[in-house]
Amino acid sequence: MNVLAVIPARFASSRFPGKPLVPIAGVSLIERVYRRVCQARLVDHLLVATDDQRILDHVHGFGGNGVMTRPDHPSGSDRIAEAAKQYGQADVVVNVQGDEPLVEPALIDAMIDAVLPGTFGCATPVAPITSPHDLLNPNVVKVAMRDDGVPLYFSRSPIPHCRGKKPEEWLAEGAWFRHIGLYAYRAEALQQFVAAPPAMLEQIEQLEQLRMMALGIPMICVKTNYASIGVDTPEDLSAVEQALANLERSAD
Repeated sequence: MNVLAVIPARFASSRFPGKPLVPIAGVSLIERVYRRVCQARLVDHLLVATDDQRILDHVHGFGGNGVMTRPDHPSGSDRIAEAAKQYGQADVVVNVQGDEPLVEPALIDAMIDAVLPGTFGCATPVAPITSPHDLLNPNVVKVAMRDDGVPLYFSRSPIPHCRGKKPEEWLAEGAWFRHIGLYAYRAEALQQFVAAPPAMLEQIEQLEQLRMMALGIPMICVKTNYASIGVDTPEDLSAVEQALANLERSAD
């Protein structure tokens, strides 16, 4: 089995232009993500997929591998699928977001392990929701699952709904989970996914994983306690720098 990890990276972000190249404690965001993915033991090859020569030059400058992709892709998954086609040898393709400088290598390996047997076309991580704010926040994507981790539905609404209780009481009633936007795909499932038009529920919720479910591609959720700290805006940089400092202190 050949496992390819791809980090999509665009320069023209509406909220944070040039984000992949921004320094975090002296090292660019994209290089920090790249270094973390390199620590995953099951990844055979790693690429940054970009549509900007500045990012590609930077990746080559720190010794990384990268490819140029079309500038008009509607999503990161489409960019990853093009990079996988260019690579041409992958059985499993991992989508690692380019704004996750603290992504856990062990989590990447757990996702890969989940799809290697061939039962599932896609694996994606979920983490417990611990605050009522996150439960009600539409930017925190929720998932309802079977006991074995197979997802039933993803939503921006709080699911499942706890009838007869106030939202602040829900977390005492059971486990609610948030979705983390990383994916490990069987290569054929990824190509099937990007070849299909957006699904109705995907368009309503603005969640592309609902297309996977609409296509009937078997999915599995991988539970983790990883506290995702992504870089969406310049204001997020201080939180990431503090988290990095805490990691370095704990490693000493």
